[in-house]
Amino acid sequence: MKRGLAALATGAFALGFAEFVMMGILPVVASGLNVTEAWAGNFISLYAIGVCAGAVILVLGRRVPPRTLLVALMVLCLVGNVLAAISGDANMLLVARFISGMPHGAYFGTATLAAKMIAEPGREGRAVAGMVLGQTLANTLGVPAGTLLASLVSWHAAFAFAAICAIAAIALIMRWVPQLDPIPDAGLLGQFRFLSKPGPWLVIIAVLLGNTGIFCWWSYVSPWLTSVAGFSAVAIPAMLVLAGAGMVVGVQAGGRLGDVFTPGSVAAAGQLAAAVALGFIALGIGSPVMSAALMFLCAGCMFFVSGPQQVLMVEAGEGGGELLAGACVQIAFNGGNALGAQVGQAVLNTGAAYGMTGLAGVPFSLVAAALLALFAWKFERAQHERAVGRAH
Repeated sequence: MKRGLAALATGAFALGFAEFVMMGILPVVASGLNVTEAWAGNFISLYAIGVCAGAVILVLGRRVPPRTLLVALMVLCLVGNVLAAISGDANMLLVARFISGMPHGAYFGTATLAAKMIAEPGREGRAVAGMVLGQTLANTLGVPAGTLLASLVSWHAAFAFAAICAIAAIALIMRWVPQLDPIPDAGLLGQFRFLSKPGPWLVIIAVLLGNTGIFCWWSYVSPWLTSVAGFSAVAIPAMLVLAGAGMVVGVQAGGRLGDVFTPGSVAAAGQLAAAVALGFIALGIGSPVMSAALMFLCAGCMFFVSGPQQVLMVEAGEGGGELLAGACVQIAFNGGNALGAQVGQAVLNTGAAYGMTGLAGVPFSLVAAALLALFAWKFERAQHERAVGRAH
């Protein structure tokens, strides 16, 4: 189990690094390609759009065993990052970012199912959190290292590192992830049956809006650190390590609490905490210590909700839609990335300070918290009451 989760986490690391490293190297990439930092937000958006488009991989690959599908997805991750590493202009990098994003949602949907299948009973939430831990470690260690690599060598080198991580993931998945049976084949349309119910839509929309709220600010975290929080450019890698530590703490806490309480209520609390953190960021408190604490909290909230939301959707898709349901979380997550980057860009284009991107994100996060609270009250409570009734 531990080796299998480590292999799954390695793939999550490669994808997490490819996704989030752009936030750390955004100024360097913008300068190197002669575009503005606001326009460079499109490199974030194209990755996120690729995530959404990549869902078709699961629709067509529903009969493929999970391990084989995971390897194929990591090969696509490798191709996208190799293209990014050799990109010579903005247009080529946009295409490379789109390709790099395509396996993201499909991988996390498949890896969530695989983690649940190899987990010990009652520890499914922690197993999924262990897989997602790879993504948070990418932020703790990988993104700061990639940011430093970009400043010392070239931003091309950061994407070359992502390609190397993909190669490592392919090798470990083939060696350590057991051969698991494919999900029941519910047919082409049967995979989408779970979307006929209102509950999954509440979760999907909450993920989309919650991430929109955070990424209004997070997409431009590097210039925020220097222009608002008062840190020097050389301190950015260390600050990203701090943010990554918040993500590690957040994902582990969310996974454990999701096993103890209901995942929906845990996710709702996390989205509410994110709204509070964004509100304080918007106040523009000048203390570097307070700014660092708020970044730690907001980054932690981003991944605190990840495990519970993944578990919710995989359970909602039982009966043939598990892979697609799990991918829906990452599709909505990255849809929020794309939308948040664009909303933040619109705020900055008005001449507003970087801290005001946090204020723009507050309403999105509050609505996300309300939707998850509604899900917990209307669906999880009813499910618990039915279980108690059957017990008596």
